[in-house]
Amino acid sequence: MMRVLLLATTTGYQTRSFAEAAKRLDVELVFATDRCDMIDDPWRDGAVPIRFYDEDRSVASIVELARIRPIDGILVVGDRPTVIAARAAQALGLPGHPPEAAAIARNKEMMRTRLRDAGLPVPWFIRSSIDHEPSALSHPASAPVETDGATARLAEPPEARRRQPLSYPCVVKPVALSGSRGVIRADDPAAFAAAFERLRALLRSPEVRSERNDANETILIESFIPGREYAVEAILQHGALHVLAIFDKPDPLDGPFFEETIYVTPSASSPDVQNAIVRGVTAAATAIGLHHGPIHAECRVHPSTGDVFVLEVAARPIGGLCARVLRGFEELLLRHALGDVPDWPAEASASGVMMIPIPRRGYLRRVDGVDAARAVPQIEDVRITAKQDQLLVPLPEGASYLGFIFARASDPSAVERALREAHARLAFFIDPELPLLAASQTRYNHRHG
Repeated sequence: MMRVLLLATTTGYQTRSFAEAAKRLDVELVFATDRCDMIDDPWRDGAVPIRFYDEDRSVASIVELARIRPIDGILVVGDRPTVIAARAAQALGLPGHPPEAAAIARNKEMMRTRLRDAGLPVPWFIRSSIDHEPSALSHPASAPVETDGATARLAEPPEARRRQPLSYPCVVKPVALSGSRGVIRADDPAAFAAAFERLRALLRSPEVRSERNDANETILIESFIPGREYAVEAILQHGALHVLAIFDKPDPLDGPFFEETIYVTPSASSPDVQNAIVRGVTAAATAIGLHHGPIHAECRVHPSTGDVFVLEVAARPIGGLCARVLRGFEELLLRHALGDVPDWPAEASASGVMMIPIPRRGYLRRVDGVDAARAVPQIEDVRITAKQDQLLVPLPEGASYLGFIFARASDPSAVERALREAHARLAFFIDPELPLLAASQTRYNHRHG
């Protein structure tokens, strides 16, 4: 029996889907998760305990496991263990993304720099320590590039930088967090100062500091890029990009926060736009150095110039339960990890997912209307993943959704309508957080942060 090692968090939505897919393929799946290594297999799943913040020790643990139980392929779920997965694959002589490329993909500043140096469209950007004062910051300006009456700013190389006040709108974001967490748009100096302080508080929170990631000491400031946003799911086969899906994001993502809600595929954009997106993602993956394995990319297409600004190319597949939009996705990834070169499937129907947004902070008491939402034509399932009495935290501080709605239909517009109608049938009962408890938590965070 072939054996695949899957690196994941202990709370990842996708681990069960991969376990079911492995069973169908008669493949043994071994987990490596960020869990306590002082308790002997607390979940009785035979997982290897690793620490995402200790790459050397984690890779050594995986290599030691492979001596006893040989590993035939490696997969990773989530952003944090991507570098460990790449290093482990390299140590075991298995195909995968180069560790250096995985590290660049994990760091937004490093990625922006690599894309800029390759001559690809990027926003202007600067880095700042979380200890800096917002009022003292300035940005590396570049001469505006006029195209069809629209102005787009491109970052300049370090030797060409000049210092001048920030231009607006701009975006403040963490270097290493994912899922739009901590990403805030600012339209003027006051909004910029408030956004910077809010992100600084998040990065200093005990939860984020527990990651022990030095990248969380840095804040990235970049220009806001207007336009429609898309996601691309693809697999690199020894450098050749095979696109599985281009997802439209029909809800505008203009800020001040950037919570993703609906993904729909196939894209309703023109063939020219889709081809430009594929070219842009291919060039970005090449510039970063990604080579073999799944990637998940996010990009914006400028409404005036048509330039494709690649915002992210992650060295991992799409996260959460969203992968259920692509039928047979986990089996495909497992086969690819084992060296198979499968046919690259094209979905015969349109499909989509809504990541149910958190409307406000507070404690979830119940969700009504789930059966009514499931009864909407073209709806495949409604999954509420938040737990009763759980404290819900919306973006930009939050890191999760209330749940997911899945739809499949003959065309993308029908999928989008079904998702919106199903969501409209849901009622969320959320009690506010008591001010006294919130204040106590804030004091605790300050003392122990």
